[in-house]
Amino acid sequence: MFADAGVLAAVRGGMSLHGKRKEIYKYEAPWTVYAMNWSVRPDKRFRLALGSFVEEYNNKVQLVGLEEESSEFVCRNTFDHPYPTTKIMWIPDTKGVYPDLLATSGDYLRIWRVSDTETRLECLLNNNKNSDFCAPLTSFDWNEVDPNLLGTSSIDTTCTIWGLETGQVLGRVNLVSGHVKTQLIAHDKEVYDIAFSRAGGGRDMFASVGADGSVRMFDLRHLEHSTIIYEDPQHHPLLRLCWNKQDPNYLATMAMDGMEVVILDVRVPCTPVARLNNHRACVNGIAWAPHSSCHICTAADDHQALIWDIQQMPRAIEDPILAYTAEGEINNVQWASTQPDWIAICYNNCLEILRV
Repeated sequence: MFADAGVLAAVRGGMSLHGKRKEIYKYEAPWTVYAMNWSVRPDKRFRLALGSFVEEYNNKVQLVGLEEESSEFVCRNTFDHPYPTTKIMWIPDTKGVYPDLLATSGDYLRIWRVSDTETRLECLLNNNKNSDFCAPLTSFDWNEVDPNLLGTSSIDTTCTIWGLETGQVLGRVNLVSGHVKTQLIAHDKEVYDIAFSRAGGGRDMFASVGADGSVRMFDLRHLEHSTIIYEDPQHHPLLRLCWNKQDPNYLATMAMDGMEVVILDVRVPCTPVARLNNHRACVNGIAWAPHSSCHICTAADDHQALIWDIQQMPRAIEDPILAYTAEGEINNVQWASTQPDWIAICYNNCLEILRV
């Protein structure tokens, strides 16, 4: 699986190797897979949502789960989605106290309710009520501390923070609705990603990246100003940002068509503390380990998923500690937050989950 077994124990936090269970499971979808996310509910352990990438209006989302008996992925549900999903996220509800919700971004932010038999659209969150024009959403994030908060990023230079109500129970069904809490101009050009930080209680701080090549930090309590954490030296657009799950001082970002991932420390603005640059083609995905502050996985068009140990920062990080080569260009990588020894990647029409 991931090459170099000698360091497996380090990445797994010293967990013992399991018996002869499979190290890799594969699912083939009927279309190119782009968006993907692990469910975090305790009763739905090996469940993922996959979004199609078809360059037309009609797209799909599939919910797949691993059958423990057969050790095969099965598709539990498929539903239609207008345009490809730019991102998919399950509600970050590790205790299973909220309704089983799924969110997708594309032309709008949509909240779906999942049941055993069907997936139903609960609400469509649209910020431009008075115009037929919609500015596509590039990404969104769902707040882990308060699952009633979501933030979206758009090509119209704005970020919008949404409040979700899952409150009123009518006829034993929680109605889900949403409203705009705040909308702000975040960048000078398109915004490509947004992510809440765990700093300061985890509700109010978020960062965004965009076509102007900057990483900016915001505080919902003081929206009159933002902090520029980093600017790409060549002003290349920054496509993704990802906060360290254990240490809120660190985040990772990457530039469009870039072959390296930049690690930033918010306490030292504008100076990367590390550059991860072993990929031989453009990086498409970044995922921090859920259980360790010093492990991060990057995935790229060179077919490789690489796991890095960044413990020695600010000394240079020369090489990854683990490498996996897929059978195609990897579009996305997701590290399972409730099962830290599993990473999901997607390439072509395939989903693979890999035991690390």
